[in-house]
Amino acid sequence: MADHEGFPPGVPCWIDVAPPDTDGATAFYGGLFGWEFENRMPADADARYMVARLDGLDVAAIGTPPDPAAPVAWATYIGVASADESATAVRAAGGTVLTGPFDVMDAGRMAVCADPTGAAFNLWQPGRTRGAQVVNAPGSWNWSNLNTRDPHAAISFYDAVFGWLAAPVEFDDALMLQLPGYGDWLAERDPNLRERHAALGVPAGFSDIVAWLQPMTSGSVPDDAPSHWDVTFAVDDPDALAARVTDLGGSVVTEPLDVGPVRMAVVADPWGAAFTISHYAP
Repeated sequence: MADHEGFPPGVPCWIDVAPPDTDGATAFYGGLFGWEFENRMPADADARYMVARLDGLDVAAIGTPPDPAAPVAWATYIGVASADESATAVRAAGGTVLTGPFDVMDAGRMAVCADPTGAAFNLWQPGRTRGAQVVNAPGSWNWSNLNTRDPHAAISFYDAVFGWLAAPVEFDDALMLQLPGYGDWLAERDPNLRERHAALGVPAGFSDIVAWLQPMTSGSVPDDAPSHWDVTFAVDDPDALAARVTDLGGSVVTEPLDVGPVRMAVVADPWGAAFTISHYAP
C-alpha cells in the first residue's frame, strides 16, 4: 500500500465526518473498513479528532461535531497554497466563506466554504498535515463527488477558484473534473501511471481527474435535496460491504449495481452520512 506523498494545490486532499456519537462511529467504520483510530486532539481537549489509519497510514477522520443536532455528511478538503487567498477567490467567484480561515493547531489552516449552488467544502492549507497518506486502495478514499443542481454555475466557480475543467465520460452523465497537469505531477511519483491507465482503457484525460460532478436532475433525486459534496471509498466487494453496512447498523440507499466498468452501491452510516462504495472492474 503506497504512501501518497502530499497533494499539489487545487487537489482534494482530505475527508472527515462528525457524527454525534464518536465512539459509535469509530466502531461502525472500523468494522466496515478495518480502520484503526488515533486521537489527534490534546488529551485535555473537550473534542476529539479520531484519525483513521490503514497499515499505519492516515486515510480519513471522525471528529466531534460542533453542533450535535446538525445533519451529518462527509466533508471534502481541497488543498490550497493559502487559505486566506483562496477564501478571497471563493468570494470573488460568487461562493460563500462560512467559517474562517483559521489555524488548526500546527496541522494547517482551513476555511469552510460553499459554492454558488450551495455545496459546502473546506479549504486546506497544509502545515504539519498534508492530507491522506493512502488513497484508492481497498478501504480508503477513492473520489469526492460534487452533486449539483446547476452544473454550469459550479463548473464556472471551480474553474475560477481552482483551475478545474470539466469533461464528459461515455458511460454516465457524470463529468470528470480535471486539474490540467495533475497527471504529470502523479507520473513523476509513479512513472508507470500512464501506461497502467492506458492498459485499463480509461477515458482520455483521466490522469488529470481530481473529482467527479454529478448533475442533480428532476426525478433523479428528491426535489428538496440540496447540492452537496459526498465521497466514494474503494472496496474489493461492494455487495459484501453493502451487507456489512446493514449488519453494523447503517443502511443501503442504492443496492449494488454496475455503472460502466464500476460496481458500486450507495450506503449510509447510522447517523445518515451517505457515501459510495466502489470497485473498478474493467
